[in-house]
Amino acid sequence: MESKKLSIINHPLSITKVDQVGISDRVSRITKRSVKNEAKIYGLKMALSMIDLTTLEGADTVNKVKQLCYKGMHLHDSYGDLPTVAAICVYPNFVGLAKEQLKGSGINVASVATAFPSGNSSLEVKITDTKMAIDAGADEVDMVISRGKFHQGEYNYVFDEIAKIKEVCGKHARLKTILETGELGSLDNVRKASDIAMYAGSDFIKTSTGKISPAATLPVTLVMLEAIKDYYYETGIQIGMKPAGGISNAKLALQYLMLVKETLGDKWLTNEWFRFGASSLANDVLMQLEKQRTGNYQSKDYFSKD
Repeated sequence: MESKKLSIINHPLSITKVDQVGISDRVSRITKRSVKNEAKIYGLKMALSMIDLTTLEGADTVNKVKQLCYKGMHLHDSYGDLPTVAAICVYPNFVGLAKEQLKGSGINVASVATAFPSGNSSLEVKITDTKMAIDAGADEVDMVISRGKFHQGEYNYVFDEIAKIKEVCGKHARLKTILETGELGSLDNVRKASDIAMYAGSDFIKTSTGKISPAATLPVTLVMLEAIKDYYYETGIQIGMKPAGGISNAKLALQYLMLVKETLGDKWLTNEWFRFGASSLANDVLMQLEKQRTGNYQSKDYFSKD
């Protein structure tokens, strides 16, 4: 483990400097692009299938989780050929309930863990948190890195912690590692944290908890996608991407999908390898699909707020 640890932290990829001008230019071109109606409908349905429908509040209740699961399976029953969402994301204590509600639907259950959202706890507590989610049946675990340790330059600590949680997940659950990019301070740090997370064994890298601002942004996501591309060329291992927080409208979701297609290609344009962490995106996508189908927007009153 020690030799691997040192080779990762000192690997050239982990000190790659980000071309901020180039990132800004590419994002600017994406945001100015128009999408034809047929491609828009295809993209909007794809976006729906990639959503991790999420409730992560202190006021979460049994009925709220049940409603969220129902919504994930029945996004808009009057629209004939809609996909379901990819996953329902909840706290560990609601995983069993969500598994029961989603049985037979094909929708995964994701659970946050490792002292989400701050990550400020002992490794023992984080392992217990993760085991609780997995023992309840979680298909995916969304962990947070220790940002304080990262800022202190303790990169081996961050690496080892991710590797240990991945070991706990084993073959039971895919691991999504949340960088909380809004707290990392620079795009160079985003790149370094992405590299550490991937080499430590993460199945996905994820921008944010959604609990601080800024959360996901197109520039940050592009930096992470470039890291995934370089890692894939280096190792042949495919890593997933999940922007989360602040993605609440269909137009922005389509821009993210264009960014993925142009950076990583069609191989990543499935919910196996790309997700949106969102609580309100689904409603706007549904409203846009209805507009394309009928020519009119439906009132927001026709869609649940969960």
